[in-house]
Amino acid sequence: MDTILLLTILVVVFALAFDFINGFHDTANAIATSVSTRALKPRTAVLMAAVMNFVGALTFTGVAKTISKDIVDPFVLDNGSLVILAALTAAIAWNLITWYYGIPSSSSHALIGSIAGAAISAAGFGILNYTGFLKILQALIISPFIALAGGFLMMSLFKVLFKNRNLFKANKRFRYMQIGTAALQSFTHGTNDAQKAMGIITMALIAAEMQAGDDIQLWVRIAAATAMGLGTSIGGYKIIKTVGGKIMKIRPVNGAAADLSSAIIIFGATLIHLPVSTTHVISSAIMGVGSAQRVKGVKWGVAQKIVMTWVITLPISALIAALVYQVLNLFF
Repeated sequence: MDTILLLTILVVVFALAFDFINGFHDTANAIATSVSTRALKPRTAVLMAAVMNFVGALTFTGVAKTISKDIVDPFVLDNGSLVILAALTAAIAWNLITWYYGIPSSSSHALIGSIAGAAISAAGFGILNYTGFLKILQALIISPFIALAGGFLMMSLFKVLFKNRNLFKANKRFRYMQIGTAALQSFTHGTNDAQKAMGIITMALIAAEMQAGDDIQLWVRIAAATAMGLGTSIGGYKIIKTVGGKIMKIRPVNGAAADLSSAIIIFGATLIHLPVSTTHVISSAIMGVGSAQRVKGVKWGVAQKIVMTWVITLPISALIAALVYQVLNLFF
């Protein structure tokens, strides 16, 4: 079999594996609050999230186009299929490590850092599309702060609107609301996170000269959406435990506020074709909600560990990808 064809097939397989892992790695973020408040049973929440992730993944392609061309130009990338394979291997490895330890790290940071690291390892720092790469980095860095403020404002609004309501009745109603916000959260996750694997596969097709433009082919969209949906159906219960309970004690009103504010931010990023970390956005929204209720109620020690993982994910995944590329280069 032709080497380029073999590498392209491997990239497609690994990209779908990344989406599958992303599904059970990041599903927890979308449904953690609804499970922790018992608005939804874990199995029900996971199945609902799988369906909504699939629908969201099929609906948009803007983020996929950003991934396919704004970090590295696939039209000028020599040995492009090998670079992409190395990036996917590194991102998958980091995702599995953090999932095993129940750490809600960012699949987005892992993938974007890995693409940059593998490309630099192959062709030097000049290969990066710095305008697009910095735009993506800005979105990844700024979005958690927007989510922190958004969660704070949403919870403050809820406190004003429902200050005279009976607490038990309000919480019961918010449990019903959480079913809708968890579904919305899962849908927006699909519109942004599933796009990343689509962009990667499109990069590989362009690098292998199997595609002339940056349009996302229908089979790529269906395959990535299916992989994300199947991965989501497995669930990530270790991360659900961290996000849904270890940051703060979440009541239904807190969960609804966090879900609604983070879903708005993720969907807003999708509309302007920017990849963001759903992990960062949701975790930050929960911190913002907790701060609005009671600053001391947030377990800042856990939050600090999560933030530390956010910071180290991109450089570590870039380094792993650079090393993986050099190893693969020996065999191909």
